[in-house]
Amino acid sequence: MNTRPLISIAAVLAGLGAGVILTVSTDALLEHVGLLPRGPHTVFGLHLLEVAYRSIYAVIGGYVTARFAPVHPIRHSVALGLISLALNVVGAVATWQLNLAPAWFTLALVVFALPLAWCGGRLHRTRRPAVVTT
Repeated sequence: MNTRPLISIAAVLAGLGAGVILTVSTDALLEHVGLLPRGPHTVFGLHLLEVAYRSIYAVIGGYVTARFAPVHPIRHSVALGLISLALNVVGAVATWQLNLAPAWFTLALVVFALPLAWCGGRLHRTRRPAVVTT
């Protein structure tokens, strides 16, 4: 039995889970300490901070996916990026009229999803030791 497809799915889910867990826990922590209030009148710099750490977490998710991918790690990271892109589009459409965040913030999450996941895959590739064949 070929388990490669199951390992591929698990690799993408691991990267997605890493990104979601890091994002949700950081959001909760920053909200708990009062640094990240929610609402339409939130300070610009706080949303910029949120985009920054979510970007770092997206790269980490791409890295985790590439790390556990059985073959073609960057393709797996791109798959994660496409899933993240789709989830961010759904989130943007669902919350657009609620004014929970400025439009630029929501659009930044959509635009950066795929490139950041790809960067995580590339980071894994550059950190992986070269295989020497004789």
